[in-house]
Amino acid sequence: MAGEWTSGPAADASALAERTFAEHGSRLRARLITITRNEAVAEDLAQEAFLRLLREAREGRAPDDPVAWLHRVAANLAASRGRRLTVADRRAGELPLPGGVDSPEESAVAREEAAALHSALSALPGDDRRALLLAAHGYRGGEIAEQLGRTDGATRTLLCRARAKIRERLLVSGAF
Repeated sequence: MAGEWTSGPAADASALAERTFAEHGSRLRARLITITRNEAVAEDLAQEAFLRLLREAREGRAPDDPVAWLHRVAANLAASRGRRLTVADRRAGELPLPGGVDSPEESAVAREEAAALHSALSALPGDDRRALLLAAHGYRGGEIAEQLGRTDGATRTLLCRARAKIRERLLVSGAF
């Protein structure tokens, strides 16, 4: 046992964690299996809960009722894991597929949209086109204003109107 070679708060913390694990570890794992429906995940969550108990005890914040504390921490860990998985599932469709190749239809649509955008941009006056392209490349309003020799307010107005013109031309052309 870890408590045999040390003394003081660290030894007391280790003894508390070991004793609690020996007496209640299997019951905690069983509860987590019920919650997660996965033995490996339940084991990981139980280990994390016991590690947190050990950390709290070593820092002098041992709970009054370690068993109840462990069950609450384990339930919170399971709930957090569930939330993370829900978000991951919801956002999975947004991730690019590795080595994914567009279908011929998707490639054709993308080329048509690019051509329509190029045509709409070409029809804009020079400052409008330049401002939109700088904004698309990540330049901030002040940097665009400096490039165009305008004030920040005039540049914001120019960008807003240029975006409206592009939007209108793309909608009229039926490309988007």
